[in-house]
Amino acid sequence: MMLAPARAVALPALRSRALAALAGALAVALASQAAVPLPGTPVPLSLAPLAVVLAGGLLGARVGAAALVTYLVMGAVGLPVFAPVGLPGVARLFGPTGGYLLAYPVAAALAGFVTARGASWPRALLGPAVGIATIYAGGVAQLLVLTGSASFAVAMGTLPFVAGDLLKVGVAALVLRRFAGSTRALR
Repeated sequence: MMLAPARAVALPALRSRALAALAGALAVALASQAAVPLPGTPVPLSLAPLAVVLAGGLLGARVGAAALVTYLVMGAVGLPVFAPVGLPGVARLFGPTGGYLLAYPVAAALAGFVTARGASWPRALLGPAVGIATIYAGGVAQLLVLTGSASFAVAMGTLPFVAGDLLKVGVAALVLRRFAGSTRALR
């Protein structure tokens, strides 16, 4: 008898988290479409990292990571969720942008973990910064494997993006300061 009420409460919460994860995946998919190819690098400039750290910061570590795993599965099976520059489907995960993509769930989880205790200014800035640094680490690691040159991987995979990503950290902090309390129930 006691299982029924607990289960009745758990299913709506689970449903809410699943819908939030799907919404996060779709938000990243939409942000990924805003991509601009840059000369000298196979990595496009995109709004996806902003959406990734916001998914983690707003949805929490677990739901944010689930959102990004959902996003990766959607892209791997061929849905047009990745940036419109590069190989389609699962092949994208093995190409020059694959390391960034594979780092997305970890980046969202870390951004969510850092901001979990509240979105004070330090946490609201640190969470997205840690998330974007995690994305860089994944991307540079894969570029290093593909190119064999650490200096080339860093030059192609981070330097063209630092200024824009600092701006993304600032925007994410503003959003987190304003809305993180509203989504606390999803964590």
